[in-house]
Amino acid sequence: MRGLSADDLENMERVLIESDFGVSATVELTEVLEDEVRKGKLKTEADLKGALQERIRGMLEDAGDPGAIARAVPPPTVILLVGVNGTGKTTTAAKLARRLQSEGRAVLLAAADTYRAGAIAQLQVWANRLEMPCVAGAPGGDPAAVAFDAIDAAGARGLDTIIIDTAGRLHTQEGLMEELRKITRVIGRRLPGAPHETLLVLDGTVGQNAIQQGRLFAQAVSPTGVVITKLDGSARGGAVVALKRELGLPIRFIGLGESMEDLEPFDAQQFAESLLADAPVEAS
Repeated sequence: MRGLSADDLENMERVLIESDFGVSATVELTEVLEDEVRKGKLKTEADLKGALQERIRGMLEDAGDPGAIARAVPPPTVILLVGVNGTGKTTTAAKLARRLQSEGRAVLLAAADTYRAGAIAQLQVWANRLEMPCVAGAPGGDPAAVAFDAIDAAGARGLDTIIIDTAGRLHTQEGLMEELRKITRVIGRRLPGAPHETLLVLDGTVGQNAIQQGRLFAQAVSPTGVVITKLDGSARGGAVVALKRELGLPIRFIGLGESMEDLEPFDAQQFAESLLADAPVEAS
């Protein structure tokens, strides 16, 4: 088997850029691997691919179980879902509710995206399918009031988990962020320590745009983790690496499809393997 050449390294760099790793993550990975090639630690294409896979895994991995949602003592646990419209927040709320329900948790959904009547109706449909309660306000109403009422309702019904779906678009970007800050303040006043999880939902197909979205939301609401949606069949999975590197937030779940079961705890090893299987690092 022939040794590695400069063309192999250039091809690897091209593959990473095309897979939406972004310039910063690509440069970091390429420089480290080039150094190992020069030192003779990597001699073949298989060595290079294996080392790249291990580096990607290391960049993505966090301590702890990414699928372990906090449990408040005493309950209820409040989970806030945030992100721009179109990322799949409402569907993710339902998928997460189903997952927690299967773990034996008693879940209440809260439709706090009052700016879209369709979002309220969609969450209510999911709640009916899952046979769980849903608190909703009138379209155009106060989202923070919906969140407040949801905490009261959970307490009255003896439910231990609340998942709150929020708006992803207002008339101005700052308007959206201030609304989310208000929801967070109201939740915290009503239930000290809440929200116990704030999950930022990002669309894996938008690539580098997701990083800018992530920065804005991270400044406003202090997310406890990221949910990446729409990764089924996408060739742009490298954006997940760029997101992790830029935001420093743990990747908690990934959405791989439309069914209720298509929300999986993030597995850095498995993701690195699938990423390179879709974008093989080989000589052109």
